[in-house]
Amino acid sequence: MGDEPIVLRLAHQYAGFDLDVELSLPGKGVSVLFGHSGSGKTTLLRCVAGLERATNAYLRVQGEVWQNTAQGVFLPTWKRAIGYVFQEASLFPHLNVHGNLTFGMRRAGGRINEDEVQAASRQLGINHLLTRKPEGLSGGERQRVAIARALLTRPRLLLMDEPLSALDHARKQEILPYLERLHDELEIPMLYVTHQIEEAARLADQLVLLEHGRVLASGPLDETLARLDLPLARDHEASVVISAEVVGHDERWHLTRLRFGGGDIFVSRRNFTQGKRLRVRILARDVSIALNSDHASSIQNRFACRVMEIGETEDPAQCMVSLQAGGTTLLARITRRSADQLVLTVGQDVWAQVKAVALLE
Repeated sequence: MGDEPIVLRLAHQYAGFDLDVELSLPGKGVSVLFGHSGSGKTTLLRCVAGLERATNAYLRVQGEVWQNTAQGVFLPTWKRAIGYVFQEASLFPHLNVHGNLTFGMRRAGGRINEDEVQAASRQLGINHLLTRKPEGLSGGERQRVAIARALLTRPRLLLMDEPLSALDHARKQEILPYLERLHDELEIPMLYVTHQIEEAARLADQLVLLEHGRVLASGPLDETLARLDLPLARDHEASVVISAEVVGHDERWHLTRLRFGGGDIFVSRRNFTQGKRLRVRILARDVSIALNSDHASSIQNRFACRVMEIGETEDPAQCMVSLQAGGTTLLARITRRSADQLVLTVGQDVWAQVKAVALLE
């Protein structure tokens, strides 16, 4: 049962809005449901949780059927082994943090296991907060308590509905490393709803693009971000996310060297151990194209590439170029004038020059 995919087919009609999706999602890792407000993300999550009953649906999680309209099967929410984290933490104000955590365990029908409480508290960095009441916590701390509480229900599926949307930038940066740790350590699948591409880039293994209640695309994060036929690649924030390995440090220039299929990337010195794998986000607008390997440039990150596709953007003065660098796709957003002057054609060998990279730690 371990890594069996989540199979979901559902159709539901609302006043002025129809939800109609069919998905097969990995049985492990983070699947991000991404789209603008009104695309159906939260409604889809609520249907998975059983908080809304779709008119026609089939849902199977780790081999167990939670809904099958054709056979009259519908498990109520309390019978579904889920942990649910909402936009607001919704902690019980009369209980301290420890009491909120153990309440979740009792609701799941299990005995109180103090070792599990301590383990979840360490995992979310809240073990020093156990005696505090919610009113004495920051927004980020309250949300970490809510996540720990959801995990302590021993779910088979973790659902997160825009858990960072109510937080300011500083609190988001505080909580994201803990979500990334969950990404690395969780043995159960997570469905994560967001309309922020930065969160998707940091957390997603699988990216599901929703628009007007329909699935535009669903696939591995790196492949989906790089597709020129999708709206994300035509946006000003278009980017790719690649996996790179720390291969060394240059103490003279205070740089860290990362390696991916297309070559080496230099970033400001970071205290990462050699061999560690990192996610790197490269914005298309930070990539330029050259026809030769002349290294007389301030841009240090340069990769031999092949032009795979040339597509549209929302700005008629610009175009998007898909490049293949050692099996890894990069996107370059350049002006149409530049593309014409370089006489870019599909299949042409060029050099990509990357002005900036963002480490998604």
